[in-house]
This record gives sequence, C-alpha cells and structure tokens, in this order.
Amino acid sequence: MTIRENLEQWEKEYLSPYATLSIHSKGRSRAEDQCDIRPVFQRDRDRIIHSKSFRRLKDKTQVFLSPEGDHYRTRLTHTLEVSQNARTIARALQLNEELVEAIALGHDLGHTPFGHAGERALDEICPFGFKHNEQSVRTTEILEKDGEGLNLTWEVKDGIRNHQTADMPTTLEGKIVRLSDKIAYTYHDMDDAVRAGILKERDVPREIGEIIGYSPRERLNNFIHDIVTQSKGSNDVRMSAEVELALKNLRRFMYDKVYSNPVAKCEEKKAVSLIQTLYRHYMNHTNELPKFFVELGFRGEPREKVVCDYISSMTDRFAIALYEKLYVPKFWMG
Repeated sequence: MTIRENLEQWEKEYLSPYATLSIHSKGRSRAEDQCDIRPVFQRDRDRIIHSKSFRRLKDKTQVFLSPEGDHYRTRLTHTLEVSQNARTIARALQLNEELVEAIALGHDLGHTPFGHAGERALDEICPFGFKHNEQSVRTTEILEKDGEGLNLTWEVKDGIRNHQTADMPTTLEGKIVRLSDKIAYTYHDMDDAVRAGILKERDVPREIGEIIGYSPRERLNNFIHDIVTQSKGSNDVRMSAEVELALKNLRRFMYDKVYSNPVAKCEEKKAVSLIQTLYRHYMNHTNELPKFFVELGFRGEPREKVVCDYISSMTDRFAIALYEKLYVPKFWMG
C-alpha cells in the first residue's frame, strides 16, 4: 500500500459517514496519475498555496484601502482566517479537513484589487458582469500556470464557486467554508473597524451581543460552537436560527456603520474610477496587454473577459503604479 492509499483508508475508517472521501472525488477535468503520497484534496491544497494568485492576495485590500498600520487584514490574512475557522469546524465534525482547506485557500483567488469596490467597478462596466467567486474558478482553470491551470478536483471548484452565491455547495465541506467566510469577515472587519476608531465594542446592539457576545473572542467562539453543536451527526452544516439571525443583524449593523462609512470608504470612488479607467484603456489598446493575455484572446476568449482577467489579477499597488504610468505625467529630465 502506498502512503496515499493508507491515508485514504484512514479517511474511510475515521471520518463521518457524511464526509467527502478523497477516493469518491468526481475527479479532474484532465485525468492525471495519482500521487503516491497525497490524496487528491491535499494535492489541490498544495497547488493553491504554490500558485501566483495565492501569493498576490497579500497585497489586495480586504476592507480598508491602503490603511496606515501593520495590523489591518488583507485578502490573504482573511483567507487564512477563513481556512483556520473552517478547519476547526471540519475537525470537530469529522469531515474532510483537507477538502475544506483547499476550498478556503482558493475561495478568493480571483478577487480584484481594492476589495469589493474593485469587484463592483468591473461588474458595472463589463457586459458579462464580474463576480469574484466565478473569477476564482476561472483563475484556477485558465489563468494559472501560463494557461495550463491548476486542474483542481470538481469538489474544490464547486466549493469555490458557491461560497457566495444563491446556490449551495454540493459538499458539507463547501458549506463549512461558506459559513466560515461570513463569520471571518464579520468578525475581523469589526476588529479592524475598532482598531481604526470607527467603532467601539460597546456600539454592538445589545440584542446581538446578548446572543453572540461583545468581544471578538466571544463572537468567534460562539459562532463556531453553535455550528458544531447544530451540525454534529447530521448530513448538513448549519447554525441555530437564533445565532443565524444574530449574524445577519450583525452584518447589517456592519454595513450601516462600516461598509458604507465615509471615513472607511472615502477612497473607494477613486478606486472604482481607477479600475474602470484601466478597463477602458485596455479595451481600446488590447495590444498593450501582456503577451499571455493577448494569447488568451487568440484562443477565442472574449476581449472583455481577458481585460477583466488582467485587471482582477493585479494587486492594489500594481494597479496604482500602472495607472500612474499610463495617465500621470512625469517630469522630463534633459
């Protein structure tokens, strides 16, 4: 028996009957020989961690654009917090932790620079629309490895695609990531807002705090324990009705106080304008795109999507530098 086969046997003996087993994966778009050490979902996780799009997350906005301070979340730290929360839940429920981790680490690979402001900018201007969850799958299938893609398993792509849509993921592991994403950004966005002086912990409405707590630690602990308690031994992953309502109310509170707060979002109009200006520029000057993206057009990909591919792959700093290069005059030195 290979090491991989031993690990697959361990999954069969230890994991919940509701877990997604590696040996039951629906497979990859392109058939591959199996690794002798790693089951398929562990292999997917490794591919994502070693991808260029994963590394770029460290310089992409979570909520606050270019914050002054070292401790605000980026898209990468958000992704790592989602992964940690999801793994804790998966382990407690005896579900497939490696599938959960692969989905969590890949769920935002296609996110734009400047957070949801960048996503909104492309969604408004591109006739095909733009959704970061769909772009994350597109990134793994088409853009990574110079067009070869990561060739991830069906289950991982399903979890990435459905982490933020009206449709639910097919696997329980995907459902864990979907909930963990909501918990993570509500939890850490409030923490960042308190750090920025936009909120105080005592601002949380009492009817919410009484259910899920008044500190970041209490809230995270209560969310995770509630999911585990409600889902243990069940073919579903869910929250109790009371905690789910509290989370929805907390997210509504965050939209009112943080996500639409002029102090936190004062630079977003500039970010939207920058993204849409770059989009119009490359729609009119497709020949200026990097060679790989030009070749995507030759392969039959719509020009609008190729331009979105290029812009969404940028980090905040690269997008700003490119805009300055194209549109900000420089002093001529004789």
